[in-house]
Amino acid sequence: MDLKEDIKSRLSIEDVIGSYVELKRAGRNWKALSPFSPEKTASFIVSPEKQIWHDFSSGKGGDMFSFIMEVEGLDFKEALDLLARKANLDVDKYKNNNSTGIDKKRIFDLLEDATRFYQVQLKNSSAALDYVIKNRGFDKKTILEWRIGYSPNTGDALTKFLRGKKYTENELKISGIVTTRYRGTEDMFRGRLMIPLCDASGRVIGFTARQLENDDNSPKYINTPQTVLYDKSRHIFGLHLAKESIRKNGYAVLVEGNLDVITAHQFGFNQVVATAGTAITVYHLKAISRFTPDIRLCFDADKAGVNATQRAIEIASKENIDLNIIDVKEGKDPDELIRRNIDLWTESINTPVYALDWLIDYYKSQINIDTAQGKRRFTSMLMPTLNALSDQVEKDHYLNKLAKLIDVKSLSIETKLDSFSKDTPGKTFNKIKNVSRPIKNLVEQKKIEDQYMSLMLIKKTLREFMDLVEPEMFVNEEPEELFDKLLKEPELDTKNGYNKFKEQINYVKILSLLYEELYAALDLNELHYEASHLRARIIETYVKTEKLKLSDELRDSDSNKTTELLTKAKKLDELLNKIKEKSL
Repeated sequence: MDLKEDIKSRLSIEDVIGSYVELKRAGRNWKALSPFSPEKTASFIVSPEKQIWHDFSSGKGGDMFSFIMEVEGLDFKEALDLLARKANLDVDKYKNNNSTGIDKKRIFDLLEDATRFYQVQLKNSSAALDYVIKNRGFDKKTILEWRIGYSPNTGDALTKFLRGKKYTENELKISGIVTTRYRGTEDMFRGRLMIPLCDASGRVIGFTARQLENDDNSPKYINTPQTVLYDKSRHIFGLHLAKESIRKNGYAVLVEGNLDVITAHQFGFNQVVATAGTAITVYHLKAISRFTPDIRLCFDADKAGVNATQRAIEIASKENIDLNIIDVKEGKDPDELIRRNIDLWTESINTPVYALDWLIDYYKSQINIDTAQGKRRFTSMLMPTLNALSDQVEKDHYLNKLAKLIDVKSLSIETKLDSFSKDTPGKTFNKIKNVSRPIKNLVEQKKIEDQYMSLMLIKKTLREFMDLVEPEMFVNEEPEELFDKLLKEPELDTKNGYNKFKEQINYVKILSLLYEELYAALDLNELHYEASHLRARIIETYVKTEKLKLSDELRDSDSNKTTELLTKAKKLDELLNKIKEKSL
């Protein structure tokens, strides 16, 4: 059995996508306003015939699975699971070996029942309601939206309730909401405010429980331990309710406290989410970056917050995420500031400071950089973060900034960083390898490459415009791989279907759809002009990229190497002149 194929046999792509956007018939296809970028004219196309979609405004496209991954911010496995539920298919039946012996659907159902139980208990507890409404200031809409509840302080009220629902002892333990004491299995959470933890689809996977009365003998917050469903290193609190606002606003605000998130949403700041404390992981940043590359941290400026920021900068650099810091004025946490001065909070989130600049300013305020010892300590604190930067241009910028700040030669900072890199296992300092390609708009570049490849793929007579282009000139992998394939098999086309393209079948379908929408009505002269123009854009971008790399290499090269590099630069100029002549 093939789960993916069975899902496709039960669900049509237009029905899946139509549950997220308003589709309107346009000939053989369907059109809609893009769900990924603001636009007034519909440029989002769905092809039932090809079982493919393409968004002309953002350059994104694929099948129903890739759409769910994009719109819901899920990985492929999670998207497969979501669509399987829509198709009423049992995922477990498709697994050859369920080694854990755990029925995850039963655990999801159990946690859903527990959530409803806690919600009922909140209604019946005047003390808990007073805390939620009077102390925290949450209104009825917020309480219902976040499904806030209360765990009675009886010891086994929930356990008895779930046993009455016919859940087994093993299922109770696997769920993470009961514990074993000397009297047997009992409730893990007692006398606490209960806030469900949900996955990106809104399913309950665990709970965070807050103390209602101050008690120094017990922690203020207790979370569900790690289970088959809940992993704090991956979970983003509130993402299921924040993702649309994050996409719409173009940025996400990441705070420390779950209640900070709830307060922010109540006051209309729906792009706010949280992690389990300050332990930011690559999984957290990746999950948020599916919706935006602009992530703004709002953590306490204590040791834990600074350490978390430093770790996050290192992760963000590798993942091409723009990490910024929100400096909460007057030292208040988000919850307090939003309630006391909403204008100041709005100003704070709209004027973030780039994370590394913030970190430099922080250490500058803590260390006397006028002394030799202070300069040594100041630069040492920043070495791990500078070393982790993957963009050489950015790295050079901060090397020069630090040198000016402490009044030393930039070569001194560079030498120290080089020494640190060599002494740090698993990390290397390679000036050339990590130079970023100077492409101002990656979305625009992807459109150019896709449009060029749609012409090369569909119109074989245009393949004369493949001359001067090499596979490595492409920024994106899919057009590079397909271009290479066409070079090796020049007679390859789509007239007899898509079977010859195997792993790239969806990309080829997208290119076919692109051609139909953009070029099918053009005459041959217009197609020639378009192919020539797109080829020139690809080569010009490549030449600029390579010349930047050569410039970096020339800076530190010896005389023999310099001659070789200058020869390469000359060849690039010759290539640029050739493409300009051909474009005339």
